[in-house]
Amino acid sequence: MSDGAAKLHYLLELPADSPAFLHDVETGTPFARNPLYAIVHEACYADGCVTGWSAERLLPAEFNSSELMTGEHVYPWMFEDYSALRPLAAAAELLAQREWPRLYDGEQLSRNQVPAAAAVYSEDMYVEREFSEETARAIPGLRVWLTSEYDHNGLRADGGRILDRLIHLAHNPA
Repeated sequence: MSDGAAKLHYLLELPADSPAFLHDVETGTPFARNPLYAIVHEACYADGCVTGWSAERLLPAEFNSSELMTGEHVYPWMFEDYSALRPLAAAAELLAQREWPRLYDGEQLSRNQVPAAAAVYSEDMYVEREFSEETARAIPGLRVWLTSEYDHNGLRADGGRILDRLIHLAHNPA
């Protein structure tokens, strides 16, 4: 996120066993305020499959350390460790084992006739730029704004400006 490096810097300056560190780590996760984020996180990427806790299953052994950060991944142990998530553990397990239908119809998207626009953040640490560009090329009429001005949280950081730019792109084809 655009403010992530500074937040992380100040967090890591604190002693790991201090109340301040523990408080800041807890408030740095969105789960207490937005618990649904944790239970639907993997499901929103499940395109015709069972996720089966894919973030945990596919984590390389060299990253399996509590000192390392793994971005936005959600793991089953979080539903035990985070008190806000404990009541949702059974629901999360059901969703992780559910066979999800296809989310995207590539053939339909390739027939798109609706003007559309998308922002691609060139330095987004969560979304590979190449995948975004590949998807954009497959959708006729989709205009891309490739920018390094924002990080993954662009809409939260400057939503009005970004939406204005995208609406303008969609309504004013080149």
